[in-house]
Amino acid sequence: MKRVHVAAAVIRGADKRILIARRADNQHQGGLWEFPGGKVEPGEAVQTALARELHEELGITLTAARPLIKVRHDYPDKHVLLDVWEVTGFTGEPQGVEGQPLKWVSARELALHEFPAANRPIVAAAGLPAEYLITPEGLENPALLRGMQKAIAAGAQLLQLRAPNGYDPQYRDLAVDAIGLCAGKAQLMLKGPLEWLGDFPAAGWHLTAAQLRKYASNGRPFPKERWLAASCHNPEELALAEQMGVDFVTLSPVQPTQTHPDAVPLGWEQAQQWVEGFNRPVFLLGGLGPEQRQRAWAAGAQGVAGIRGFWPAD
Repeated sequence: MKRVHVAAAVIRGADKRILIARRADNQHQGGLWEFPGGKVEPGEAVQTALARELHEELGITLTAARPLIKVRHDYPDKHVLLDVWEVTGFTGEPQGVEGQPLKWVSARELALHEFPAANRPIVAAAGLPAEYLITPEGLENPALLRGMQKAIAAGAQLLQLRAPNGYDPQYRDLAVDAIGLCAGKAQLMLKGPLEWLGDFPAAGWHLTAAQLRKYASNGRPFPKERWLAASCHNPEELALAEQMGVDFVTLSPVQPTQTHPDAVPLGWEQAQQWVEGFNRPVFLLGGLGPEQRQRAWAAGAQGVAGIRGFWPAD
């Protein structure tokens, strides 16, 4: 079955809310909500198709967009490639030119709407920032919390509390303080045994590769309303992450790092190949900083993750 190439848009307004449209009842996956866009014609550039579709469907003129995620999905009756772009600039006021109902919703509210199955990774990508801050080790708790506070004040929206050598009770106490810091401002991802999941309902969970191998066959350990991520280093682990139903992953190491000096770096080309075969948002990690964000987008990734390159200076 031929794969239908579709250009789709996550359109953000000035208030950061996202525009969604309801599919007509007589369409494929009718009655569900979707991200605006349409079919790419043979020989047509994706950006050209996106601009044309948004003008035809919404009456707006596209002025700024960048790649967000590519999703391949096989329905029983149709195979699609959703080529999704984040639209940050347009002129005109969006309206349902074809009579379709429109709605502006926050990233958090997206999960309350029913989308076609192929759109689920787009919902995750639309709700995630382009940078993922991982806390350094070797800091005393007060310094760690101060750094997190500073990072959040500077705009960090997604943080992982990493404590590889942390004594369990100490990490749990730190997690309670970190959750308080992030409340209403940023999404905190914790690490640790799955037995702790029920103790920290406000936090997402970031699985190690070892946990992924151990638990992937059991499926997702909690409902989709809560963020689930995993650390991946090869296609086998990416496949396990997809099997488990994670929302996003880190893929590392892209470049040599001080943290794991013995690890063989993937390089940009290899990382891009693996990202292209994976239907979830990917943060590239390992020797990267915020300045590599554009390159990560060009490689098909959600953005970049890191420790040293992202941690605020004292």
